[in-house]
Amino acid sequence: MPITQRLDFCATMSCCEHKTCDKEAKILAVIFDLDGTLLDTGRSTRGVLQGFFAKYGKELDTEKEKKKRLGMTQKESAAILVKDYDLPLTPEEFVKEITPFYREKWAEAKALPGANRLLKHLQKHGVPMALASNSSSEYIHAKISNQKGWKQSFSVILGSDQVKSGKPSPYLFEEAAKKMGVDAANCLVIEDSLIGVEAAKAAKMKVAAVPSRREADCHALANVVLHSLLEFRPELWGLPAFDDWVDNVLPVEPIQVSGSYVGGFLNEVKGDGTFSLPDQVVGVYFGWATVDRDRNFKAIVSINWDHSLCAANRKIYVCLIDEDGDPISNQQMQIFLVGYMRECNNKELTAVDSGALQEYKSIASVSLDLPEFAHHFCVF
Repeated sequence: MPITQRLDFCATMSCCEHKTCDKEAKILAVIFDLDGTLLDTGRSTRGVLQGFFAKYGKELDTEKEKKKRLGMTQKESAAILVKDYDLPLTPEEFVKEITPFYREKWAEAKALPGANRLLKHLQKHGVPMALASNSSSEYIHAKISNQKGWKQSFSVILGSDQVKSGKPSPYLFEEAAKKMGVDAANCLVIEDSLIGVEAAKAAKMKVAAVPSRREADCHALANVVLHSLLEFRPELWGLPAFDDWVDNVLPVEPIQVSGSYVGGFLNEVKGDGTFSLPDQVVGVYFGWATVDRDRNFKAIVSINWDHSLCAANRKIYVCLIDEDGDPISNQQMQIFLVGYMRECNNKELTAVDSGALQEYKSIASVSLDLPEFAHHFCVF
């Protein structure tokens, strides 16, 4: 099967692996969640809460709090934290003190893989879009102010302070549809959290989930579950298809990762106990790899999650295309990914037959010489 057909086939299977897309109601508008769906605010603000608690002699249980407060409004979260940790503050004082630290970090937040691509595509084709988040409207505008063109992309921007109650209640999505003048049945919601999916279903809307590894429960309710927005296929929802693939590959905003290269696998460098890449960086990519700062190689990189252990671990397999024969192992490697080949199908490059692997190598090698990809090498 030619690689183009294989890519199309794999993408279809990925998009519809959970439930068949419902064609009864045509999608006329798309409603997005913000944090964790479009913008990687969670990673940019990592450590803010822990540092704040240290000022008061408190030790934060980071993992426990992430799970317990995910999707809450800031007001709800503040009330719980003040009570659970016996802080000498009112919830209002807590919010007032900690917000400046968050604002500083929001400016550093980056768009998640495929977010800019999807927003530009839908805007180009005149598809109405809304942003509906459990954050307050003030904070939403602060978060997106550093993302070029985002504010202009949305005809409606709603925070939980503008409705009776936030997610998992349906009011945010219902109000967004009302303001866009579109029936709920004709809206598609794109979410990352279980409470967001619940809210969308309560609003009787279709929902595509792009959950983090902590939100696996989304599979039970969402119409479609994707690893990242790069897997989203608009045509399956009756929306215009993407037209930005270049000879079987997709240019992406550069992604950097580093670690120790051992036996073909990259042991990812972690920070503060978390992975250096967003959970949504999954699939087969290509770009450049540098070993010990002076040896550069073209590379194909397969990124997947291994759920065989108690804790999920990311598996990053690196296939060097133009290896010069000298053995490379137990060395530090930096990788700069600039192109995307296909979604994850639970099959590592090590398990691909030699003919298919050779085809991937050839396509990646030729692509990296094209202007769309080659100009990134100067930056790298």
